[in-house]
Amino acid sequence: MRLFAQLGWYFRREWRRYLGAVALLIIIAILQLIPPKVVGVIVDGVTEHHYTAQQVWMWVGLLVIVAVVTYLLRYVWRVWLFGASYQLAVELREDFYRQLSRQHPEFYLRHRTGDLMARATNDVDRVVFAAGEGVLTLVDSLVMGCVVLVVMSTQISWQLTLLSLLPMPIMALVIKRYGDQLHQRFKLAQAAFSALNDRTQESMTSIRMIKAFGLEDRQSALFASEAADTGAKNMRVARVDARFDPTIYIAIGMANMLAIGGGSWMVVNGSLTLGQLTSFAMYLGLMIWPMLALAWMFNIVERGSAAYSRIRDMLAEMPVVKDGSQSVPEGRGNLTIAIREFRYPQTEQPTLNNVSAVLNPGQMLGICGPTGAGKSTLLSLIQRHFDVTDGDIRFHEVPLPQLKLDAWRSRLAVVNQTPFLFSDSVASNIALGKPGATQEEIEHVARLASVHEDILRLPQGYATEVGERGVMLSGGQKQRISIARALLLNAEILILDDALSAVDGRTEHQILHNLRQWGEGRTVIISAHRLSALTEASEILVMQHGHIAQRGQHEQLSRQPGWYRDMYRYQQLEAALTDAPEEAIDA
Repeated sequence: MRLFAQLGWYFRREWRRYLGAVALLIIIAILQLIPPKVVGVIVDGVTEHHYTAQQVWMWVGLLVIVAVVTYLLRYVWRVWLFGASYQLAVELREDFYRQLSRQHPEFYLRHRTGDLMARATNDVDRVVFAAGEGVLTLVDSLVMGCVVLVVMSTQISWQLTLLSLLPMPIMALVIKRYGDQLHQRFKLAQAAFSALNDRTQESMTSIRMIKAFGLEDRQSALFASEAADTGAKNMRVARVDARFDPTIYIAIGMANMLAIGGGSWMVVNGSLTLGQLTSFAMYLGLMIWPMLALAWMFNIVERGSAAYSRIRDMLAEMPVVKDGSQSVPEGRGNLTIAIREFRYPQTEQPTLNNVSAVLNPGQMLGICGPTGAGKSTLLSLIQRHFDVTDGDIRFHEVPLPQLKLDAWRSRLAVVNQTPFLFSDSVASNIALGKPGATQEEIEHVARLASVHEDILRLPQGYATEVGERGVMLSGGQKQRISIARALLLNAEILILDDALSAVDGRTEHQILHNLRQWGEGRTVIISAHRLSALTEASEILVMQHGHIAQRGQHEQLSRQPGWYRDMYRYQQLEAALTDAPEEAIDA
């Protein structure tokens, strides 16, 4: 029952719908009391008062009118009640999606995609079902049960009513115990469903790798194990669920036995008529639904409560990166990096140490170094995916944590090393950050990214659907479309995180040439493994083990002993060896 208290905010806001539905339910409950009374009147009228056929049909007509009115009222309250519960589903999912969009990478290190999807779909459905069907069964069972008890006690016999209700307190205690068990077991079952969702999502997104390594049987076995565990935990829920109805029917059967036995004795002694006993039995029959509804209500509300606790846990998580209060100053400004130390959450070893740089408007900063040197970490800190633990990063001499997060990120255009394309047309993917872009604008940035000709060769050109995650495109095409998407934003700072790794040297040279023209007055930050992408950088940071091992311009670093010179010479030799066979073939 705690779920109703937890959803009190919504019930108070939508009180008109819920109050109207409850009022109609009460009216319907009162109308349902008329048929048993009418049947009792007809029985006594036929057996004792010798009713004529016309009188009997008059009472039957009343029953028909009551049935029609009840049907119409049921239609109206269903629209009100379930309309309100479906609106709750919309709001919960909107809040959930908004919460996910506010979170940062640290959040997604702790929560897997399948689990989040399960909470946004299955758990929300359970809560909505409880807010609709649960309220219905609670009100219907209480109103119907109380009204029937009052009529049985006042209109027929309170002694017989009391006798019939003797099994009910025991039944209530047993159902309460079942409800507590159901809450715990259903919560475990939902967690198992989340794990199964994770397994499914990972298998679908990595199907190419699974098939390439011949892991179909192994993945099927893992999925079967997850499915078996989920099935076992749901079976534990079903075992508790299966106890509700037998308990109710046993209690109602005992109540009927006591009512018929006691009522027969009262009829024999003349304190009750046969028609009254018939009406009492019918009223007691009406108690079957409230009792079953009460058990069902416990069932669905406990499921909803377990699901809502999982949703609330997620909604209660505040973003690790706090939003600032200061607007980003107008105009182009210096980006100052002064990081003394940074370590990821729940790690002891620092990832960055003593990293500093000053980037003026219009300059290009190059970042390179071996794998794991901290290049992507530095770019993440600039984007404020995490906050610097010791030191700061400033823009216009204002620390980034003091700036409004959305305003700061609107100054950035980012191309990650793993580009993501939506299952949409090429044009829509390029115009992701600027949905109102014209075709001319889209084609202009596509030319800057050297992907325009590739797009024209696609079956429908810019209208071609790229498939899920851009499955029909090559890695280089996806990278260049992502670069075009970033250029369309016309942002002040462009960040390329190894975004040219999948393109050939000639295309890379053309893209960098175009970027120099596009980036006049704009700041460009390029992280790259291929050092030819950094030759035009105003300053290059060579990172090793989280700190800056070398810094300077390309000409200077290519002559200094160190990692940069060694890697540059190696890449030059590799390029020469690659070009040599082609020259031999041309000759």
